[in-house]
Amino acid sequence: MRARRGAAIAVIAGGGAITTMLVGLVTNAVSAQSHWPSWLGWLQAHPWLSFVILGVVTAGLTALLTALDDHRAPEHSPEPVVRPDDGSGPPGAALVLRSLPRDTTAFTDRSAELESLVHSVRAAQENGEALLVHVIDGMPGVGKTTFAVHAGHVLSGRFPDGQLFVNLNGYTTGRSPVQATEALASLLAATGVPTQQIPVGDDVGAITQARAAMWRSRLAGKKALLILDNAASYRQLEPLLPGGSDCLVLVTSRKRLAVHEEVVLPVEALPPDHALDLFIRLSGRAADSLDRDILDDLVRLCGYLPLGVSLLAARLRHHPSWSVEDLHERLVAAQDRLGELRAGERAIAATFDLSYRDLSPEGQRFFQCLGFYPGTELDAYVGAALGSVSVVVARQLLDGLYDAHLIEEHQGSRHRLHDLLRDYARGLADEGDSMDHVQAAQRVGTYHLAALAVANEHIVRGGAIVPPPPDGAENVETPGMESRTAALAWLENERPNILACIRQANELALHSLVIRLAAAMAPFLRQAGPWDQAVGLHRTAAEAARHTGDQQALAGALAELGVIRRFMASYLEATEALNEAVRQYDTVGDRRGKADALNQVGIVWYLTADNDASARAQTEALALYRELGYRLGQANALADLGMVRRQTSRFDEAIEAQSEALSIYRELGDRQGEANSLRDLGIVHCLMGEYGLAIRRQREAFDIYKVLDDRLHQAYALNELGVVQRITGDLEGARDAHTQALEHCTELGDRFGRANSIRHLGVLDRLSGDLPTAIRVLEEALDTYRDLGGRGGEAASLSELGVARGIAGQEAGAVEAFRQSLEILRDLGDRCGEAEVLNHSGVLLRTSGGPTAGRGRFEQALVLAREIRCPLEEARALEGIGRCHWTIDGPARAEGMLHEALTIYRRLGVNASADDVERLLVSQTG
Repeated sequence: MRARRGAAIAVIAGGGAITTMLVGLVTNAVSAQSHWPSWLGWLQAHPWLSFVILGVVTAGLTALLTALDDHRAPEHSPEPVVRPDDGSGPPGAALVLRSLPRDTTAFTDRSAELESLVHSVRAAQENGEALLVHVIDGMPGVGKTTFAVHAGHVLSGRFPDGQLFVNLNGYTTGRSPVQATEALASLLAATGVPTQQIPVGDDVGAITQARAAMWRSRLAGKKALLILDNAASYRQLEPLLPGGSDCLVLVTSRKRLAVHEEVVLPVEALPPDHALDLFIRLSGRAADSLDRDILDDLVRLCGYLPLGVSLLAARLRHHPSWSVEDLHERLVAAQDRLGELRAGERAIAATFDLSYRDLSPEGQRFFQCLGFYPGTELDAYVGAALGSVSVVVARQLLDGLYDAHLIEEHQGSRHRLHDLLRDYARGLADEGDSMDHVQAAQRVGTYHLAALAVANEHIVRGGAIVPPPPDGAENVETPGMESRTAALAWLENERPNILACIRQANELALHSLVIRLAAAMAPFLRQAGPWDQAVGLHRTAAEAARHTGDQQALAGALAELGVIRRFMASYLEATEALNEAVRQYDTVGDRRGKADALNQVGIVWYLTADNDASARAQTEALALYRELGYRLGQANALADLGMVRRQTSRFDEAIEAQSEALSIYRELGDRQGEANSLRDLGIVHCLMGEYGLAIRRQREAFDIYKVLDDRLHQAYALNELGVVQRITGDLEGARDAHTQALEHCTELGDRFGRANSIRHLGVLDRLSGDLPTAIRVLEEALDTYRDLGGRGGEAASLSELGVARGIAGQEAGAVEAFRQSLEILRDLGDRCGEAEVLNHSGVLLRTSGGPTAGRGRFEQALVLAREIRCPLEEARALEGIGRCHWTIDGPARAEGMLHEALTIYRRLGVNASADDVERLLVSQTG
């Protein structure tokens, strides 16, 4: 329909141009005031001929416009165009059902096709052969999806590891076909992969490959059934195919897909006798009470298509007073009204038209409104917004459409339109006022904003800014969400529908609605991801804000974009977005927004080792928060400033900042913030040699994380606890802690936490004498840190690799690792880490025949350790100097240094090192 209107516009424009030219020629011919060039001069010389041509053009234009007039009925579906997945435009999401849709009573005998499919699957399983992809193709309305779902229910017992159903929207009006990368993200999430573990990035091709590899790995060795419904092309579905041989894939499509090694199951229109049987069964009439000749003509008129037959039978069932002759008469009249359509289109459209006209006026209006909805499925709340009715009335109207076979029902009282019926509803809707579409989008957007406001109350930390409910929200009915779990479940179910509505609003240039919906979805996407989806959303919001000149909204969208980019370790893009957000907030005078953006960019600078810039940003944010009296912001800025002070080995300042943050978090009842500050305090206490206090703080933090069911931060606390246990000699406890942390991080997909875990385990492998494993594990951690841009972790891994390589006799590799580590640590300003590496390097030199050079390293480490009050590295440096003295000058000169080291080791409780020094001293006295 839109194509026709576009063609009409093109014809009008072209015709107008020709008409204007001809009028000009005639005018100029009469006036002779100017002369037209080339062949136009000939027309100018013959003005009456120009009048004739002008008349012919006008008549032809009128006839052509008449032919292009719109019709109410659906037109032939064009070939779907898969939008480029280049990150432009609002993001999409696939609807994935974790179980099969309900089997339908409208399924009729397709025994030959079903037997062929079942036999193919059974034979492959019994012979240990790979299951081939089965492609079910056929014309619209022929029952492809119904057949696939029915076959899935028949075969489900053979696939105990799960059944999944995915609508790929290949031919869905108003929806772009689902991108493979979007479908993979939804499939992985549906099978239990945490969204943080799903690969993200800007290279769509690489991300699609990575997600496809994870998907294949996820299904390896499993027996699962996957229905890929409504596929547009092989390119769309190929990345979704499992790699194993034990999974069955059923694909439905309107076109024949070139799938390698596929089994094609064409589904055609029903045989006449099967169509008759289906009609009689669904009509509720006795077969002998119906005129067979008229029945034959009825099923013929609807093309023997199951969808049309079902609708006709429903009409007869709902009108007990009608005879089959009455139904036939109405159907013929409907086909006459649609006479300009092609025969195949007219057959199915007539059944739609008959069912539609049988609805009440309220039902007809409601059905038209469904044509405006871009989502995949809807419930009564969305229906109420679309139809501008109450939820109770919406339920009644949806039930009426379901009874009339004009809508399908899914689990959880959710409904969806068949694509052909969506086309029909869209055609009806397009006949109305063009503003109806805009108003429907605004009503649904208002509902989503109101529902998101309710959900955000459960998932946003207290005091954080969230978009307020829309005007009139008190009149909008929203589903009950009594807990965080219920809110997250609602958000996950509605994600694809809300994103589709945002895309629609963007296409309709409803920029303000796009901005508000994106902001309302931001808290959920921050937590749930996938983050590339969030990036697309916030980019769209930023562009909408630029369209409207709304600097406040632009600042908010950029700030959210920067946060997500930080999560993705895209630190350059994060810094650019957040710095621009700071400038925009400053321009509009929003001090709270500016402080939030400064806090976030300060975190990015901390992660990229620009400690001075990070400290400045956090100090400025803290000052703004104090001016505003915003306590949570003060706590956040203090906590982040404390981390910067720790990283630069300013331990007293770190404790002061974190302790103040901890006090505020406790005052506010913010358990998450409290646990984070306790954990960081534990790290500082460990660096200061206060191991008992460090263990207590980490266990307190862990207990809070456990209450919050925050397994990721449980893992971080466990890793820090394991470090203290290792230093104090509890190697078994340390291994248990790091192993448990590794399990959490691997399951949750946190690569940074996983790298921390395996690095700490690598140190334990080295201490236990398993040098090959230690080196392999530490190199794996190093690769991850470099990939993520985690320079502190990179330096720590290099330091430990230097130790392991030195013990293994790889002296050159050890020296190079220490050199690279020192370079990074000095750039970071991490003097405690620098002292540790100098001590490690000193040990390597001392044991490899260079005690004098080794003593120089230890002396440098001693100066640093005493400056920053790091007693463990002080003791190690004293021990190193003493051992070098022992080798160079003899035991007498070494005793003072060794006794000093022994005293510190005993005070710290580092008994293994103390025992080593004591044995050396005893050997002299003995």
